[in-house]
Amino acid sequence: MRLARSLACLVLSALIAVPVMARESLGMFGTWGAFSDAQAPGGPRCYAIAMAAPSTLKRDYRPYATIGTWPRQQVHGQVHFRLSRKLQPGAPITLIMSGQRYALVGGGGDAWAADKRMDAAIVAAMRSAGEMTVSARGADGRGFTNTWSLDGAATAMDAAAVGCARLR
Repeated sequence: MRLARSLACLVLSALIAVPVMARESLGMFGTWGAFSDAQAPGGPRCYAIAMAAPSTLKRDYRPYATIGTWPRQQVHGQVHFRLSRKLQPGAPITLIMSGQRYALVGGGGDAWAADKRMDAAIVAAMRSAGEMTVSARGADGRGFTNTWSLDGAATAMDAAAVGCARLR
């Protein structure tokens, strides 16, 4: 429970940089939060978000995972990871969940599903898995992993989808 509260606080602190007037909290569900942003660049968006499990290892960024929806662009369930380290160009990025592996694409400190079909497969797997881990190689050549609890992820994704239904 203490970890869940800590992660919820981290999620909220990561979102402080976005103007408060533009973003509406749709709720906290386990370690995941759901938000809508009616004034986002490119039109309204909604998303479920969670911070990665804490770590004492070196981090270049504060890692988080989002599942986003942009109703006006017909984008639903887009998976995005902000990883903890700058990525080595060309190195593989792998998401592991419930024994299934997904080869992600990315650069800098970010990773995404390779296409809409993979987005849908990842989102479906998130609904029944307990956690997910992304493994990659940092710009310094050393491997690293980021892990997310999926406690509350399905409910947060559903809340974000419902939140965007009224923003069209």
